[in-house]
Amino acid sequence: MAIITLTTDFGEKDYFVGAVKGAIYSELKEVRIVDISHSVSPFHISEAAYIIKNAYNSFPKGSIHIIGIDSEFTPENKHLAVLLDDHYFICANNGILSLLASEIKPEKVVEINIHDAIETNFPVLDVFVKVACHLARGGTLEVIGKNISEIKYLKQFEPAINSEKNQIVGHVLYIDNYGNVVTNISRKLFDHVGKGRNYLISARMVTFPKIYEAYSDWINFEVEKENRGEEDGKKLALFNSAGYIELAIYKSNPSTVGSASTLFGLEHRDTVTIKFEEK
Repeated sequence: MAIITLTTDFGEKDYFVGAVKGAIYSELKEVRIVDISHSVSPFHISEAAYIIKNAYNSFPKGSIHIIGIDSEFTPENKHLAVLLDDHYFICANNGILSLLASEIKPEKVVEINIHDAIETNFPVLDVFVKVACHLARGGTLEVIGKNISEIKYLKQFEPAINSEKNQIVGHVLYIDNYGNVVTNISRKLFDHVGKGRNYLISARMVTFPKIYEAYSDWINFEVEKENRGEEDGKKLALFNSAGYIELAIYKSNPSTVGSASTLFGLEHRDTVTIKFEEK
């Protein structure tokens, strides 16, 4: 049975998600629809890119992923169907696949060209669903689009390294549901540039001299709990499960202890710097 996933900024209030699912079921009776997220901030391309990059590979090969973010069809925002890592992605050519395609080269990319046969101002419902169902039936990309060699890439996903190779300047890529701050600096890049050197991470007025492997790693469990003092609300940096440096508050809750985003004063695209010491 084909799997079609949905990642959108539609939210839960309006009819959009239900209409898209209904259209899929009207085309295909035997299909499994999975919601990845409908809570992406409106038109937030980097947020959606981070979510889809870290969710898609949990699905079986051959899964079809509809991404409904900033998908209005215009001369500057064409629609794509992409085969990458044996998964299909249907989205606008707005840079949303930059984070994924920078690590894994797409196997095939087509610019969708069935718009003349469809009158729509809701492309996710009328165009993306048609393409997804075509692929789910075993159809080929060439039938619904023309081959192109490149997709749009966004430079904002790439941290900068200075010429002395002792500094990485990144930025806030994503803020999760707990208010923890995910940077665009990967473990792979950190290890490549750092080469085992001491370092200091800084973001606005906060600094971090150490990166942990898990949220609880900073706790000394050899000390009895009643003697360790307050643990919730402590700041830390760690490599998160997606392989990026995250600035976090232990057991953060925006309504009680606060979150990394609010307490550190960090928002999307704010600068995060790592300076390495000379050996």
